[in-house]
Amino acid sequence: MELGLIARDAVVIQDSNKLTLRLRPCDVLARVSPMADQSARFEVDVAQRLADLGSPVAALEAPQVFVRDDYIVTLWTYYEPVTTQAIPPAAYADALERLHAGMRKVELAAPRFTDRVSAAQTLVADHERTPDLADVDRAFLADTLARLRQTVSQSGRPEQLLHGEPHPGNLLSTDAGLLFIDFETCCLGPIEFDLAHAPVEVADHYPGVDHHLLRNCRILALAMATTWRWDRNDRFPDARRIGVEWLSEIRILMS
Repeated sequence: MELGLIARDAVVIQDSNKLTLRLRPCDVLARVSPMADQSARFEVDVAQRLADLGSPVAALEAPQVFVRDDYIVTLWTYYEPVTTQAIPPAAYADALERLHAGMRKVELAAPRFTDRVSAAQTLVADHERTPDLADVDRAFLADTLARLRQTVSQSGRPEQLLHGEPHPGNLLSTDAGLLFIDFETCCLGPIEFDLAHAPVEVADHYPGVDHHLLRNCRILALAMATTWRWDRNDRFPDARRIGVEWLSEIRILMS
């Protein structure tokens, strides 16, 4: 490889929409996606700009986006986890607030959160991609997505660049502190949309939160995640069972 990295072995860290590999012995993290996925350059640009601002983000091993056959590869620093314990809510909130502060300084064209909702709406309406979704559930999800999209869009809250999915799986506890990863979902929206993906207690430590809007964002985020579980190509473990459980949870929250 042109970077001089030696990789004789690859350990699969995650295999979902992207394949994440730990390369050895160079100990570099490689993220591999199909050529059709055009988010890699955007993700690298966001991460590089945030790193330059000192934001709590995982470092790139190389700023390039590599093309290999029909795949796109980006290279990142690998961090050994320092604990398996849940991150304290106050520390989580502080890291997210610092991330948001950096993101307010990044000038980069990004989609609005409504574009992601639109993707979920398109999936719900596509019977071929969601063949196992019952008609009554399809109608319920479509109505929920439409109603909450409008409600959140018209909240009047300031919008800024967001992570898009700052859930616990995208926040690493490392020797360098708490670091966010996976910036392919970055979008413009109110900070409550990001907080909706974090554990509930985190919002209690984040200043200036509109808790009514946050509740709506939580339901919207759950409706979107539920929609992905019904995609026939979804690789989430036990997706259908989880999809059923989440549908029931949404119904309770919307009642």
